[in-house]
Amino acid sequence: MNITVCIKQVPGTTQVKINPETGTLIRDGVEAVVNPFDEYAIEEALRIKDRIAGTIVKVITMGPPQAETALRSAIAMGADKGYLITDRAFAGSDTWATSYTLARGIKAMGETHLIICGKQAIDGDTAQVGPGVAEMLGLPFVAWVRKVEEISERAIRVERLMEEGYDIVEMSLPGLITVVKEINTPRMASLKGKMRARSAKLVMLDAATLQAEKGKIGLTGSPTQVLRSFVPERKSGGEKVSGEVPQLVDKIVATVLELNVIK
Repeated sequence: MNITVCIKQVPGTTQVKINPETGTLIRDGVEAVVNPFDEYAIEEALRIKDRIAGTIVKVITMGPPQAETALRSAIAMGADKGYLITDRAFAGSDTWATSYTLARGIKAMGETHLIICGKQAIDGDTAQVGPGVAEMLGLPFVAWVRKVEEISERAIRVERLMEEGYDIVEMSLPGLITVVKEINTPRMASLKGKMRARSAKLVMLDAATLQAEKGKIGLTGSPTQVLRSFVPERKSGGEKVSGEVPQLVDKIVATVLELNVIK
């Protein structure tokens, strides 16, 4: 079985800066880590590898050259191979362009039975890329997976987390799932794994290799663009109210009307 895990390198700090011209994050010189939700995706792929002999786990990411450290972190955990999609032409991609580019990269990797993604990235919080990749590849997908019950090369049965419990969903493969943190506890990389990751040869993929259409990648190929980004001002004060619910509702409504917030 071939499993592909999509990961992202994200800022490891809340002290980020925004490019005023493009509205995108300035990543140069900022500490970067593997997106925490993607660590659960890596771990689940490795657990499936432990269950099914002969399983190959490949990890792919899109980003600047320094994103290779994220791939090496995944290899240190136990992944078999890393693929880095990197090209200045991809800079400024929104979730749609990112999904397109990752889908092209996954196609270039060869046969894949299952694609696993974290439920979302902590820097964007859109949760759109996983489903977007599935759509671009024409694959079925299940989001918010908290447990993989059964899996073979032809099908997978999972528990999907819902607001009031969970659903049991069976899906044919190839397909894609996005996982939540309740699914497992990511392992720590071993010293042997770190040594292997340090010397691992990564596969580099650029726009030409992927035969990506120029109108579908990067900032110019993104249907959505950030017009303005800012850090909201911290405000102090406010009023704390207490009492029975009916009285609280009346007081809040009266206050809102007085402030002319709604009419």
